Amino acid sequence: MATSRKKQLKIVSMIGLLFMVWGIQLFAQDTLPAVTVISYNYKYLKSINDTNAAQPVKMLQKHSANYDIKSSEFYEEEYDEYIISFNIPKGEILATYDKEGRIIRTAERFKNVGLPPSVREAVSKKYPEWSITKDFYLVNYYADSKNPTKKIYKLLLENGSKRLRIKTNEKGEFIE
Repeated sequence: MATSRKKQLKIVSMIGLLFMVWGIQLFAQDTLPAVTVISYNYKYLKSINDTNAAQPVKMLQKHSANYDIKSSEFYEEEYDEYIISFNIPKGEILATYDKEGRIIRTAERFKNVGLPPSVREAVSKKYPEWSITKDFYLVNYYADSKNPTKKIYKLLLENGSKRLRIKTNEKGEFIE
């Protein structure tokens, strides 16, 4: 008999909880004001997006995209452009913003941040006896360009005492 009572109590509690959650949702829908989200730098983020990019690269790119130039101590309405530098131990981004806060161009350089699989595989296939000893990841973004983003990996390969410098894009295609 006690278990029957416990089941009834659980059912009543669950129904009460359901009505409470439903009531909160109705109340919240009636009282919350409309929210408008404006992202001035969505084009930059979309253009530079690379799911295989190293974590420090993604982190610094998001930081530069979210930077609010209008809240900066450097902001004055009379200037049309602002150049801001973002640095971490593994790289830097030099970003140019317009007076509305949109990124209009960047020059990005990262050192030894890790290569995407496509680049590693292409290099090991073409240079099987060589090892990658240094890598630089360079990104240039130009908002008003037909192809706004250029991404290059500059690699230093070594095989014994021999050294070789090569370049690839993010897909692992070699650049001469």
